[in-house]
Amino acid sequence: GEICAFKIHGQEMPFEAVVLNKTSGEGRLQAKSPIDCELQKEYTFIIQAYDCGSGPGGTNWKKSHKAMVHIQVKDVNEFSPTFKESVYKATVTEGKIYDSILQVEAIDEDCSPQYSQICNYEIVTTDVPFAIDRNGNIRNTEKLNYDKQHQYEIMVTAFDCGQKHAIEDVLVQVNVKPVCKPGWQDWNKRIEYKPGSGSIPLFPSIRLETCDGPVSSIHTTIELKTNYIGKGCDRETYSEKSLQKLCGASSGAIDLLPSPSATTNWTAGLVMDNNDMIFKFDGKQGAKIPDGIVPKNLTDHFTITLWMKHGPSPGLRAEKETILCNSDKTEMNRHHYALYVHNCRLVFLLRKDFDQADTFRPAEFHWKLDQICDKEWHYYVVNVEFPVVTLYMDGTTYEPYLVTNDWPIHPSHIAMQLTVGACWQGRGEVTKPRFAQYFHGSLASLTIRPGKIESQKVISCLQACKEGLDINSLESLGQGIKYHFNPSQSVLVMEGDDIENINQALRKVSYINSRQFPTAGVRRLKVSSKVQCFGEDVCISIPDIDAYVMVFQANEPKITISGMDHFARPAAQFESERGVILLPDIRIVSTVTKMEHPVDLKEHDRANKPVILEEMLHNLDFCDILVIGADLDPDQECLELDHVELQGKHLDATNSTAGYSIYGVDSMHNYEQVLRQIRYRNWYTSATFDRKFRVKCSELNGRYISNEFNLEVNVLHSSNSNFMDHVNHMIAQTQFLQSVHHPEGSTSTVHNSVVPSVATIIIIICVSILIFIITLGVYRIWTAHQHSSTDNEGSKENEMDWDDSALTITVNPMEKYEKPHQKEEESEEDDIEDEEEDTTSAESDESEEEEEEEVIVQKGDKQNGTRQEQLEWD
Repeated sequence: GEICAFKIHGQEMPFEAVVLNKTSGEGRLQAKSPIDCELQKEYTFIIQAYDCGSGPGGTNWKKSHKAMVHIQVKDVNEFSPTFKESVYKATVTEGKIYDSILQVEAIDEDCSPQYSQICNYEIVTTDVPFAIDRNGNIRNTEKLNYDKQHQYEIMVTAFDCGQKHAIEDVLVQVNVKPVCKPGWQDWNKRIEYKPGSGSIPLFPSIRLETCDGPVSSIHTTIELKTNYIGKGCDRETYSEKSLQKLCGASSGAIDLLPSPSATTNWTAGLVMDNNDMIFKFDGKQGAKIPDGIVPKNLTDHFTITLWMKHGPSPGLRAEKETILCNSDKTEMNRHHYALYVHNCRLVFLLRKDFDQADTFRPAEFHWKLDQICDKEWHYYVVNVEFPVVTLYMDGTTYEPYLVTNDWPIHPSHIAMQLTVGACWQGRGEVTKPRFAQYFHGSLASLTIRPGKIESQKVISCLQACKEGLDINSLESLGQGIKYHFNPSQSVLVMEGDDIENINQALRKVSYINSRQFPTAGVRRLKVSSKVQCFGEDVCISIPDIDAYVMVFQANEPKITISGMDHFARPAAQFESERGVILLPDIRIVSTVTKMEHPVDLKEHDRANKPVILEEMLHNLDFCDILVIGADLDPDQECLELDHVELQGKHLDATNSTAGYSIYGVDSMHNYEQVLRQIRYRNWYTSATFDRKFRVKCSELNGRYISNEFNLEVNVLHSSNSNFMDHVNHMIAQTQFLQSVHHPEGSTSTVHNSVVPSVATIIIIICVSILIFIITLGVYRIWTAHQHSSTDNEGSKENEMDWDDSALTITVNPMEKYEKPHQKEEESEEDDIEDEEEDTTSAESDESEEEEEEEVIVQKGDKQNGTRQEQLEWD
């Protein structure tokens, strides 16, 4: 009558039924182990009850009917949402609003709809132009701009319906691509150029984007704009004379606008750009060329060359603007020849004198060219082969469009005045002569060459530009590319029908500057293109490229002149036909300071060593030997150079009482060779005791100047000149050989370092000799009183004192330095010495010196007078 058990039928059910009250039959159904909704949401099984009538084998109990049990597991919100992807990416085009850019999706592992469903998505990143809906669709809230931002990165989270959010947010990347715009891609606005780099590509990875348009041909122009650099581009800033020598021009050109100096002072008052030898005329300045610079008669053949930069003249009826004018100095205003600009026309005036021909002849030649007023630099050459006058502008020939005839000028004895930048009026409204017809603009390298005209080849060389565009490997441009350079290589035109070929060709376009010390600064670049499509004229518009080349400052050279800076020679050498070589061992070295890149930047001491010195080779363009003090007296002294020394070199020389000047663009080695041959002669030396000279050299017309090397030359008036001649010869020879036989690369410091050690040895020897002389002297003075005084009369040698602290002087003690009138006395003295004692070679020299001391004792008064003539040197 009691219930003893409940039994569950089913496979491995995690439940059990326990009897609570046998009499009433009450029981409890409970779980044997934890229940997980995510593993199984519900269970169904059968349960039966058993009475207590069972025997020991449990076979006799009775069981109830079967009852069905259905269990549902209630969910707990234990899981957070997770996203299906780790990163979401999308690409959008700028300028569009999208309904949905992309969709993100999260899942939740909870088992119930309440906790497993994603109810909401949210953008975590603030201030982004995006929004997201409940389904995870992301859209942009405003139009995106590629230039403003190329890419957006936003973080997104998700919530389930129990408001539990995702543990990890997901990254969403949205890339913005520009609207396809035709044009050049992948180029840099700034291109850097270091001096000495040769040819560097301007656009090494450029490509043309045509947005899939059907292109039939492409026409591209690359232009290098350098009109604001120097004379319209980077040209050598050597003087016009040096440039003409380099270009092989015939000699005799007269520079009318030289840089101001002691001998060329007429340009001193003009406004000048030092770096490039440019003179600026503001309509208020003119320069008078001194008489004698240009010959009065230019003959029927001559050339005028100049650089000019000129703009339109102010005012409606512009006055003549004079470049060069030769007019009457006083009384009259006649112009004999002139070159001037009038209303943007270039006019050359040439009036013949009556004594040449009394006929109506060509006198004015007019050229009408746009370039005369375009405010750009141009190179003009006026070649006169009377009556034909030809103008070359930038190397191209132009015939005059108008030639006016005139009668010759009446003969007169009025002096003429040659001027630049204005014309001289000898007689005006006021009685005082003055300048008129001023020039407005810039001039440079104005020269006149009487008697010769210039060849086309030389003209092209003189206006050559040192920088320009270049093409690397012309042969690899391909068959389909046509290209063309302008004469100065500042404009390159390319044409082709294949985009890839044009891309490849443009990648080979380079910038080159062949100057060793180029003008630093910016060179602007412009690339303009036209594209033709099939059947249309111009279908795609390609924007221009505006870029620039940045040319860096070259490492500035330091030019150093060294050599023997003080020497003395006997008067006879100065008076000889060859004179004295002034600079036998001169050496010119140029060093440059470069930045040193330390190996390990962490080491502070290494990083603080920024400079290293390096020797470099470059040209010089003049070296001057200037006389310090009074000018040379042409009646008694001069500087000389055999002109055969200049042969085979690009050098010329001029001589004056102020010094000697060697000029021309040539190597430092050639300058050294010539300077070592310059001689100083003085055929009346009695009034001269010393002469001082200063040497200085220049590169690029004074842009880089050497140190000032000072040299002092002493004239020896000592009566014992033969002895001095020998000593000086040996000194000069030793120093000269030491300098000349140095290897090229070594510096003079190695040579100088030998001298102190030799000097130390000599000082030690001298001190030892001095002690010996004193000892011997005491003995000889004592013996002198014992013998007849006649023994002492033989020794008559002049005394010589010098400071040998810086000189190495080696004298052979066995040699005799004699004068004709002393031969007998000295040989007699030698016999006496030999009888007195048998000495070694060293002692014999000392005995001679001791005898000199005796002469000083006996003839002290006379020696006081001759002290002034003793030689002293440093």
